[in-house]
Amino acid sequence: MVLENFDSCRESFTTLPGENNQKRMQKAWFNEEHGPPEVLQLGYLPVPSPKENQLLVSVRAAALNPIDFKLRQKPLVSTTFPVVPGCDMAGVVVAKGDGISRFCVGDEVYGNIQDFNAEGNLKQLGVLAEFILVEENLVARKPENLSFEEAASLPVALQTAVEGFKVAGFKKGQTVFIFGGAGGVGTLAVQLAKHFYGASLVTATTSTPKVEFVKGLGADKVVDYRKTKYEKVEEKYDLVYDTIGDSKYSSVVSKDDMLLIDITWPPSNPGAIHSG
Repeated sequence: MVLENFDSCRESFTTLPGENNQKRMQKAWFNEEHGPPEVLQLGYLPVPSPKENQLLVSVRAAALNPIDFKLRQKPLVSTTFPVVPGCDMAGVVVAKGDGISRFCVGDEVYGNIQDFNAEGNLKQLGVLAEFILVEENLVARKPENLSFEEAASLPVALQTAVEGFKVAGFKKGQTVFIFGGAGGVGTLAVQLAKHFYGASLVTATTSTPKVEFVKGLGADKVVDYRKTKYEKVEEKYDLVYDTIGDSKYSSVVSKDDMLLIDITWPPSNPGAIHSG
């Protein structure tokens, strides 16, 4: 399917220069209204051209997060249609605007292309497209030991996991109890706690089939929530890191007056600190 109302979207998606730029089109998933998954369409949009401090990246892999379906469902932020969903990607730089100093054409990069702290609208062109624009400060070189798919799966979840520890002011040698150790953020929180932040004790919850998996990530102890109630956990922890929104129950494993981080909104425990 080809969009018929190109005049409206050309103002937001600048085509590449050249004699045949009218034909420089790309496949993309997009929506022209908010709603259920059925509002998404697979069609064609112009390939954008990088401006100052922007990279044009050929997307090799893209990942979706809860924020993406929430933005599709409701007008949470100001936007202009059509919108291409998605924040996380990995790909190859194919062109760059003026002022780029860190990357060259051909470099493999990955990152979250949306700056949620920036003023103004989010990018109209997300990562469910063949080509995307991104500022160079929002991407990093893809590690050689990661596939494009593995790299694309990391940015938003990893940023979320790191932010929780930063908000908590977590220190080396402290202990942490992570609720949801097998989830997207939970798997990264376990690894960060053990291998980066130097936690002296990392305990995580998961279901029976995933106990060994979470142990393999670095958890010193794994609590099977199907078999053990939170009240039965003997240790008390310096940080309770809740990735599943169960903070109204998870506070029982926290030391007195210690932090309880909940990445869901709103936190189920009014005493929890939201981090997202």
